[in-house]
Amino acid sequence: MTDAPTRVIATAEAMDLLRRLGGVHGALMMHQSGGCCDGSSPMCYPAGEFLVGDRDVLLGVLDLRLGVGELPTDAPEGADGVPVWISGSQFETWKHTQLVLDAVPGRGGGFSLETPEGKRFLTRGRVFDADELADLESSPPLRGTDWEDGARPPVTTTAHVVAEAADACPVPGTLR
Repeated sequence: MTDAPTRVIATAEAMDLLRRLGGVHGALMMHQSGGCCDGSSPMCYPAGEFLVGDRDVLLGVLDLRLGVGELPTDAPEGADGVPVWISGSQFETWKHTQLVLDAVPGRGGGFSLETPEGKRFLTRGRVFDADELADLESSPPLRGTDWEDGARPPVTTTAHVVAEAADACPVPGTLR
């Protein structure tokens, strides 16, 4: 277990949507799109349907067993874990930022599983502070080749689920 912050967390709404999608499609995976057809948006796929590249970076594994503020005690297995990936080049731009996966009303990206659900995934961000960055530098993220070789990230002792995005980062148009 590690005290390092996670590079990705999710809102309760995003976790609920992932659980619904998992009930229909089985195990899932996410990839933070770098901007092609659907812009820069988080895309949800059945596990293994999106080919992860050797240099893609694992931001983290969302644990569908967890609720708001609950701390993980062990690594999720099978469909309980949703790996969240980003391309290596895009990671270089976002490596100083914790991504907050949210779900909002609207239509999802054309290739993402939530498209017919009336909701879409949205990534928000929070810049890590200096201490968090130092913690993260001590354990480099896993890449696609590491995952293929069976490596998995350590379990963190930090919460992975927040009630709403504003609990983790500034959200435009909200008062806090």
